[in-house]
Amino acid sequence: DKPLRLPLQDVYKIGGIGTVPVGRVETGVLKPGMVVTFAPVNVTTEVKSVEMHHESLPEATPGDNVGFNVKNVSVKDIRRGNVAGDSKNDPPMEAGSFNAQVIILNHPGQISQGYAPVLDCHTAHIACKFAELKEKIDRRSGKKLEDNPKNLKSGDAAIVEMIPGKPMCVESFSTYPPLGRFAVRDMRQTVAVGVIKSVEKKAAGAGKVTKSA
Repeated sequence: DKPLRLPLQDVYKIGGIGTVPVGRVETGVLKPGMVVTFAPVNVTTEVKSVEMHHESLPEATPGDNVGFNVKNVSVKDIRRGNVAGDSKNDPPMEAGSFNAQVIILNHPGQISQGYAPVLDCHTAHIACKFAELKEKIDRRSGKKLEDNPKNLKSGDAAIVEMIPGKPMCVESFSTYPPLGRFAVRDMRQTVAVGVIKSVEKKAAGAGKVTKSA
Protein backbone atom coordinates (compact mmCIF):
# COMPACT_ATOMS: atom_id res chain seq x y z
CA ASP A 1 0.00 0.00 0.00
CA LYS A 2 3.01 2.31 0.38
CA PRO A 3 5.49 2.96 -2.44
CA LEU A 4 8.85 1.20 -2.44
CA ARG A 5 11.62 2.24 -0.06
CA LEU A 6 14.72 0.07 0.15
CA PRO A 7 17.78 1.48 1.98
CA LEU A 8 20.99 -0.10 0.66
CA GLN A 9 23.18 -2.06 3.07
CA ASP A 10 25.87 -2.86 0.52
CA VAL A 11 26.59 -2.87 -3.19
CA TYR A 12 28.42 -5.79 -4.79
CA LYS A 13 30.01 -6.31 -8.15
CA ILE A 14 29.42 -9.88 -9.23
CA GLY A 15 31.34 -11.27 -12.18
CA GLY A 16 29.14 -12.13 -15.15
CA ILE A 17 26.09 -10.51 -13.52
CA GLY A 18 27.10 -6.92 -12.78
CA THR A 19 26.10 -4.53 -10.02
CA VAL A 20 24.00 -5.98 -7.21
CA PRO A 21 22.73 -3.66 -4.44
CA VAL A 22 21.60 -5.43 -1.28
CA GLY A 23 19.16 -4.29 1.38
CA ARG A 24 15.85 -4.82 3.13
CA VAL A 25 12.56 -3.80 1.58
CA GLU A 26 11.06 -1.46 4.20
CA THR A 27 7.86 -0.51 2.33
CA GLY A 28 6.29 -1.42 -1.01
CA VAL A 29 7.38 -4.12 -3.42
CA LEU A 30 10.39 -4.69 -5.66
CA LYS A 31 9.99 -6.72 -8.87
CA PRO A 32 12.09 -7.54 -11.90
CA GLY A 33 11.32 -5.11 -14.74
CA MET A 34 10.65 -2.21 -12.39
CA VAL A 35 12.45 1.09 -12.97
CA VAL A 36 14.01 2.26 -9.72
CA THR A 37 15.57 5.55 -8.66
CA PHE A 38 18.35 5.72 -6.07
CA ALA A 39 18.44 8.81 -3.82
CA PRO A 40 20.23 11.05 -3.04
CA VAL A 41 22.46 10.20 -6.04
CA ASN A 42 19.56 10.43 -8.52
CA VAL A 43 20.44 7.32 -10.54
CA THR A 44 17.54 5.63 -12.36
CA THR A 45 17.75 2.15 -13.84
CA GLU A 46 15.86 -1.06 -14.55
CA VAL A 47 15.82 -4.01 -12.16
CA LYS A 48 16.87 -7.14 -14.04
CA SER A 49 16.34 -9.68 -11.28
CA VAL A 50 15.60 -9.96 -7.56
CA GLU A 51 17.14 -12.68 -5.39
CA MET A 52 16.81 -13.85 -1.83
CA HIS A 53 19.02 -16.65 -0.46
CA HIS A 54 20.23 -17.33 -4.03
CA GLU A 55 16.67 -17.95 -5.24
CA SER A 56 15.07 -15.77 -7.86
CA LEU A 57 11.98 -13.93 -6.59
CA PRO A 58 9.03 -12.69 -8.67
CA GLU A 59 8.43 -10.01 -6.03
CA ALA A 60 10.08 -8.85 -2.79
CA THR A 61 7.87 -7.48 -0.01
CA PRO A 62 8.55 -5.60 3.26
CA GLY A 63 10.99 -7.43 5.53
CA ASP A 64 12.71 -9.27 2.69
CA ASN A 65 16.50 -8.95 2.59
CA VAL A 66 17.28 -9.07 -1.10
CA GLY A 67 19.94 -8.55 -3.69
CA PHE A 68 18.84 -7.11 -7.02
CA ASN A 69 20.70 -6.80 -10.27
CA VAL A 70 20.52 -3.39 -11.96
CA LYS A 71 21.33 -2.40 -15.55
CA ASN A 72 24.12 -0.02 -16.57
CA VAL A 73 24.97 1.13 -13.07
CA SER A 74 28.54 0.97 -11.83
CA VAL A 75 29.32 -0.14 -8.31
CA LYS A 76 30.84 3.36 -7.92
CA ASP A 77 27.49 5.08 -8.61
CA ILE A 78 25.55 3.84 -5.58
CA ARG A 79 26.48 3.01 -2.01
CA ARG A 80 25.32 2.03 1.47
CA GLY A 81 22.87 4.61 2.82
CA ASN A 82 21.34 5.31 -0.60
CA VAL A 83 17.62 4.54 -0.88
CA ALA A 84 15.94 2.77 -3.81
CA GLY A 85 12.34 3.53 -4.76
CA ASP A 86 9.92 3.20 -7.66
CA SER A 87 10.76 5.93 -10.17
CA LYS A 88 7.07 6.21 -11.15
CA ASN A 89 5.56 6.20 -7.67
CA ASP A 90 6.80 8.84 -5.21
CA PRO A 91 10.49 8.30 -6.02
CA PRO A 92 12.90 9.01 -3.16
CA MET A 93 14.70 12.36 -3.21
CA GLU A 94 17.55 14.09 -1.46
CA ALA A 95 16.60 15.90 1.76
CA GLY A 96 17.76 19.52 1.80
CA SER A 97 16.69 19.84 5.43
CA PHE A 98 14.21 18.28 7.81
CA ASN A 99 12.33 19.10 11.00
CA ALA A 100 12.55 16.51 13.75
CA GLN A 101 11.32 15.96 17.26
CA VAL A 102 14.46 15.12 19.22
CA ILE A 103 14.87 13.82 22.77
CA ILE A 104 18.28 14.40 24.38
CA LEU A 105 19.18 11.23 26.29
CA ASN A 106 22.66 11.74 27.68
CA HIS A 107 24.81 14.63 26.66
CA PRO A 108 27.38 15.85 29.21
CA GLY A 109 27.05 19.50 28.23
CA GLN A 110 24.54 21.61 26.39
CA ILE A 111 23.54 21.34 22.78
CA SER A 112 23.15 24.59 20.91
CA GLN A 113 22.56 25.72 17.34
CA GLY A 114 25.36 24.57 15.03
CA TYR A 115 25.94 21.24 16.81
CA ALA A 116 26.75 18.66 14.10
CA PRO A 117 26.81 15.07 15.34
CA VAL A 118 26.44 11.93 13.21
CA LEU A 119 22.92 10.64 12.56
CA ASP A 120 22.21 6.96 12.06
CA CYS A 121 19.01 6.82 10.02
CA HIS A 122 18.13 3.52 8.26
CA THR A 123 21.53 2.50 6.76
CA ALA A 124 22.84 6.07 6.37
CA HIS A 125 25.50 7.40 8.74
CA ILE A 126 25.88 11.12 8.06
CA ALA A 127 26.74 14.26 10.06
CA CYS A 128 23.78 16.63 10.34
CA LYS A 129 23.73 20.13 11.75
CA PHE A 130 21.22 21.30 14.36
CA ALA A 131 20.53 24.39 12.23
CA GLU A 132 17.73 25.86 14.34
CA LEU A 133 16.35 24.98 17.75
CA LYS A 134 12.73 25.83 17.01
CA GLU A 135 10.96 24.98 20.25
CA LYS A 136 11.43 23.11 23.49
CA ILE A 137 8.49 20.82 24.18
CA ASP A 138 7.14 18.69 26.99
CA ARG A 139 8.29 15.17 26.18
CA ARG A 140 5.07 13.61 27.45
CA SER A 141 2.37 15.89 26.04
CA GLY A 142 4.30 17.43 23.15
CA LYS A 143 3.13 20.88 24.34
CA LYS A 144 5.39 23.81 23.57
CA LEU A 145 7.36 25.08 26.57
CA GLU A 146 9.62 27.65 24.95
CA ASP A 147 10.30 29.20 21.52
CA ASN A 148 13.84 29.18 20.11
CA PRO A 149 15.59 27.80 23.21
CA LYS A 150 19.26 28.83 23.49
CA ASN A 151 20.34 25.28 24.25
CA LEU A 152 19.21 21.78 25.13
CA LYS A 153 20.42 19.43 27.83
CA SER A 154 19.81 15.81 28.84
CA GLY A 155 16.12 15.10 29.32
CA ASP A 156 14.96 17.92 27.04
CA ALA A 157 12.73 17.37 24.02
CA ALA A 158 12.67 19.81 21.14
CA ILE A 159 11.65 20.48 17.56
CA VAL A 160 14.84 21.05 15.59
CA GLU A 161 15.59 21.93 11.98
CA MET A 162 18.43 19.75 10.75
CA ILE A 163 20.62 20.09 7.67
CA PRO A 164 22.60 17.08 6.39
CA GLY A 165 26.32 17.72 5.90
CA LYS A 166 26.34 15.42 2.86
CA PRO A 167 23.55 14.38 0.50
CA MET A 168 21.11 12.18 2.37
CA CYS A 169 17.68 10.62 1.82
CA VAL A 170 15.26 10.54 4.74
CA GLU A 171 11.46 10.63 4.98
CA SER A 172 8.88 11.82 7.47
CA PHE A 173 7.98 9.19 10.06
CA SER A 174 4.29 9.50 9.15
CA THR A 175 4.87 8.46 5.53
CA TYR A 176 7.75 5.96 5.78
CA PRO A 177 8.37 5.06 9.45
CA PRO A 178 11.64 3.11 8.99
CA LEU A 179 13.19 6.10 7.18
CA GLY A 180 11.86 8.63 9.68
CA ARG A 181 13.58 7.54 12.89
CA PHE A 182 17.19 8.22 13.84
CA ALA A 183 19.80 8.02 16.58
CA VAL A 184 22.24 10.87 17.22
CA ARG A 185 25.76 9.58 17.83
CA ASP A 186 28.54 11.55 19.49
CA MET A 187 31.39 10.72 21.87
CA ARG A 188 30.88 7.04 21.02
CA GLN A 189 27.37 6.91 22.42
CA THR A 190 23.77 7.66 21.52
CA VAL A 191 23.20 11.19 22.80
CA ALA A 192 19.69 11.64 21.39
CA VAL A 193 16.94 9.98 19.37
CA GLY A 194 14.56 11.60 16.96
CA VAL A 195 11.53 11.30 14.75
CA ILE A 196 11.28 13.24 11.49
CA LYS A 197 8.15 15.41 11.22
CA SER A 198 8.66 16.91 7.75
CA VAL A 199 11.26 17.00 4.99
CA GLU A 200 12.23 19.75 2.55
CA LYS A 201 13.17 17.77 -0.52
CA LYS A 202 15.74 18.93 -3.01
CA ALA A 203 14.69 18.51 -6.63
CA ALA A 204 17.41 16.62 -8.49
CA GLY A 205 20.01 18.77 -10.13
CA ALA A 206 18.28 22.02 -9.17
CA GLY A 207 18.31 24.24 -6.15
CA LYS A 208 14.54 23.85 -6.16
CA VAL A 209 12.97 22.62 -2.96
CA THR A 210 9.65 20.80 -2.66
CA LYS A 211 7.77 20.39 0.60
CA SER A 212 6.47 17.11 1.90
CA ALA A 213 4.88 16.71 5.30
